Amino acid sequence: MASPQTLSESDRRIVALWAADCAERALPLFEAEGSGDGRAREGIERTRAFGRGELDAAGEIRRRFEAGRAARSVSAPAAVAAARAAGQASGVAHMGAHALGAAAYAAKAAALAGDDAEAARRAEVQWQIEHLGDDACAALARLPLLGEDSSGPLGPGLLTAASLAGTVREIQAEVQSASRA
Repeated sequence: MASPQTLSESDRRIVALWAADCAERALPLFEAEGSGDGRAREGIERTRAFGRGELDAAGEIRRRFEAGRAARSVSAPAAVAAARAAGQASGVAHMGAHALGAAAYAAKAAALAGDDAEAARRAEVQWQIEHLGDDACAALARLPLLGEDSSGPLGPGLLTAASLAGTVREIQAEVQSASRA
Protein backbone atom coordinates (compact mmCIF):
# COMPACT_ATOMS: atom_id res chain seq x y z
CA MET A 1 0.00 0.00 0.00
CA ALA A 2 1.27 3.47 -0.88
CA SER A 3 2.10 5.91 1.86
CA PRO A 4 -0.48 8.65 2.53
CA GLN A 5 2.46 11.03 2.07
CA THR A 6 2.67 10.13 -1.61
CA LEU A 7 -0.56 11.82 -2.81
CA SER A 8 -2.07 11.07 -6.20
CA GLU A 9 -0.03 11.95 -9.27
CA SER A 10 -2.40 14.83 -10.08
CA ASP A 11 -1.99 16.21 -6.55
CA ARG A 12 1.80 15.83 -6.79
CA ARG A 13 1.77 17.83 -10.02
CA ILE A 14 -0.23 20.59 -8.32
CA VAL A 15 2.01 20.85 -5.25
CA ALA A 16 5.16 20.54 -7.39
CA LEU A 17 4.53 24.00 -8.84
CA TRP A 18 4.23 25.54 -5.37
CA ALA A 19 7.31 23.65 -4.14
CA ALA A 20 9.29 24.94 -7.13
CA ASP A 21 8.20 28.51 -6.35
CA CYS A 22 9.28 28.11 -2.72
CA ALA A 23 12.66 26.62 -3.65
CA GLU A 24 13.31 29.18 -6.36
CA ARG A 25 13.03 32.03 -3.85
CA ALA A 26 16.01 30.56 -1.97
CA LEU A 27 18.00 29.74 -5.12
CA PRO A 28 20.00 33.02 -5.20
CA LEU A 29 21.47 32.06 -1.81
CA PHE A 30 22.81 28.86 -3.35
CA GLU A 31 23.94 30.45 -6.60
CA ALA A 32 25.88 33.18 -4.77
CA GLU A 33 28.32 30.49 -3.66
CA GLY A 34 27.72 27.64 -6.10
CA SER A 35 27.29 29.67 -9.28
CA GLY A 36 28.94 27.03 -11.46
CA ASP A 37 26.68 24.25 -10.19
CA GLY A 38 23.42 24.16 -12.12
CA ARG A 39 21.91 21.13 -10.37
CA ALA A 40 19.65 23.08 -8.00
CA ARG A 41 18.27 25.34 -10.76
CA GLU A 42 17.82 22.36 -13.11
CA GLY A 43 15.99 20.47 -10.36
CA ILE A 44 13.59 23.36 -9.86
CA GLU A 45 13.04 23.63 -13.62
CA ARG A 46 12.33 19.88 -13.84
CA THR A 47 9.95 20.16 -10.90
CA ARG A 48 8.01 22.85 -12.75
CA ALA A 49 8.00 20.77 -15.94
CA PHE A 50 6.68 17.79 -13.95
CA GLY A 51 4.00 20.03 -12.45
CA ARG A 52 2.93 21.15 -15.93
CA GLY A 53 2.71 17.53 -17.09
CA GLU A 54 5.72 17.78 -19.42
CA LEU A 55 7.77 15.12 -17.59
CA ASP A 56 6.68 11.75 -16.29
CA ALA A 57 6.84 10.74 -12.64
CA ALA A 58 9.07 7.71 -13.25
CA GLY A 59 11.81 9.77 -14.86
CA GLU A 60 11.69 12.42 -12.17
CA ILE A 61 11.73 9.80 -9.42
CA ARG A 62 15.00 8.49 -10.90
CA ARG A 63 16.48 12.01 -10.99
CA ARG A 64 15.08 13.28 -7.68
CA PHE A 65 18.40 13.28 -5.79
CA GLU A 66 20.42 15.33 -8.31
CA ALA A 67 19.35 18.79 -7.10
CA GLY A 68 19.87 17.96 -3.43
CA ARG A 69 23.40 16.74 -4.08
CA ALA A 70 24.30 20.33 -4.93
CA ALA A 71 24.28 20.98 -1.16
CA ARG A 72 27.65 19.22 -0.99
CA SER A 73 29.21 21.78 -3.33
CA VAL A 74 28.72 24.76 -0.98
CA SER A 75 29.61 25.50 2.62
CA ALA A 76 27.53 28.53 3.67
CA PRO A 77 24.58 27.24 5.74
CA ALA A 78 22.05 29.35 3.81
CA ALA A 79 23.40 28.00 0.50
CA VAL A 80 23.18 24.42 1.78
CA ALA A 81 19.57 24.96 2.90
CA ALA A 82 18.70 26.50 -0.47
CA ALA A 83 20.11 23.47 -2.32
CA ARG A 84 18.15 21.20 -0.02
CA ALA A 85 14.99 23.18 -0.82
CA ALA A 86 15.62 22.43 -4.51
CA GLY A 87 16.26 18.78 -3.65
CA GLN A 88 13.01 18.51 -1.71
CA ALA A 89 11.11 20.15 -4.58
CA SER A 90 12.62 17.58 -6.95
CA GLY A 91 11.35 14.82 -4.68
CA VAL A 92 7.70 15.84 -5.10
CA ALA A 93 7.35 13.59 -8.17
CA HIS A 94 8.03 10.71 -5.78
CA MET A 95 6.12 11.90 -2.71
CA GLY A 96 3.94 14.95 -2.36
CA ALA A 97 5.08 15.52 1.22
CA HIS A 98 8.43 16.72 -0.12
CA ALA A 99 6.65 19.98 -1.04
CA LEU A 100 6.57 20.80 2.68
CA GLY A 101 10.29 20.03 2.81
CA ALA A 102 10.96 22.45 -0.03
CA ALA A 103 9.04 25.17 1.80
CA ALA A 104 10.71 24.45 5.16
CA TYR A 105 14.23 24.46 3.71
CA ALA A 106 13.51 27.68 1.80
CA ALA A 107 12.35 29.29 5.04
CA LYS A 108 15.45 27.97 6.81
CA ALA A 109 17.66 29.43 4.07
CA ALA A 110 15.95 32.81 4.47
CA ALA A 111 16.44 32.65 8.24
CA LEU A 112 20.11 31.77 7.91
CA ALA A 113 20.68 34.65 5.49
CA GLY A 114 18.62 37.23 7.35
CA ASP A 115 19.77 39.75 9.92
CA ASP A 116 16.78 38.81 12.08
CA ALA A 117 16.51 35.06 11.53
CA GLU A 118 13.03 34.59 12.97
CA ALA A 119 11.58 37.59 11.15
CA ALA A 120 13.09 36.35 7.87
CA ARG A 121 11.71 32.84 8.44
CA ARG A 122 8.25 34.18 9.30
CA ALA A 123 8.24 36.46 6.24
CA GLU A 124 9.16 33.54 3.99
CA VAL A 125 6.45 31.30 5.44
CA GLN A 126 3.94 34.13 5.06
CA TRP A 127 4.89 34.48 1.38
CA GLN A 128 4.55 30.71 0.92
CA ILE A 129 1.07 30.65 2.47
CA GLU A 130 -0.05 33.65 0.43
CA HIS A 131 1.10 31.93 -2.78
CA LEU A 132 -0.49 28.59 -2.01
CA GLY A 133 -3.38 28.16 -4.41
CA ASP A 134 -6.65 26.52 -3.40
CA ASP A 135 -5.88 23.25 -5.24
CA ALA A 136 -2.41 22.98 -3.70
CA CYS A 137 -3.83 23.78 -0.27
CA ALA A 138 -6.45 21.05 -0.66
CA ALA A 139 -3.79 18.56 -1.76
CA LEU A 140 -1.47 19.41 1.14
CA ALA A 141 -4.40 19.10 3.54
CA ARG A 142 -4.64 15.42 2.57
CA LEU A 143 -1.16 14.76 3.98
CA PRO A 144 -0.76 13.33 7.47
CA LEU A 145 0.54 15.77 10.05
CA LEU A 146 4.25 15.79 10.82
CA GLY A 147 5.14 12.71 12.87
CA GLU A 148 1.84 10.86 12.34
CA ASP A 149 3.06 8.55 9.56
CA SER A 150 6.54 7.05 9.43
CA SER A 151 6.59 6.06 5.76
CA GLY A 152 7.95 9.23 4.22
CA PRO A 153 9.49 12.66 4.77
CA LEU A 154 6.94 13.58 7.45
CA GLY A 155 8.07 10.65 9.59
CA PRO A 156 11.34 10.41 11.51
CA GLY A 157 14.09 12.21 9.66
CA LEU A 158 15.15 15.62 8.41
CA LEU A 159 11.76 17.32 8.47
CA THR A 160 11.21 16.40 12.12
CA ALA A 161 14.52 18.02 13.11
CA ALA A 162 14.07 21.01 15.38
CA SER A 163 15.29 23.45 12.73
CA LEU A 164 12.51 22.43 10.30
CA ALA A 165 9.70 20.88 12.35
CA GLY A 166 8.29 24.17 13.61
CA THR A 167 8.04 25.52 10.09
CA VAL A 168 6.43 22.35 8.74
CA ARG A 169 3.91 22.39 11.60
CA GLU A 170 3.19 26.08 11.00
CA ILE A 171 2.50 25.50 7.30
CA GLN A 172 0.39 22.44 8.02
CA ALA A 173 -1.67 24.39 10.59
CA GLU A 174 -2.33 27.13 8.02
CA VAL A 175 -3.25 24.51 5.40
CA GLN A 176 -5.62 22.71 7.77
CA SER A 177 -7.24 25.98 8.82
CA ALA A 178 -7.71 27.10 5.20
CA SER A 179 -9.12 23.73 4.15
CA ARG A 180 -11.79 23.92 6.87
CA ALA A 181 -12.83 27.45 5.89
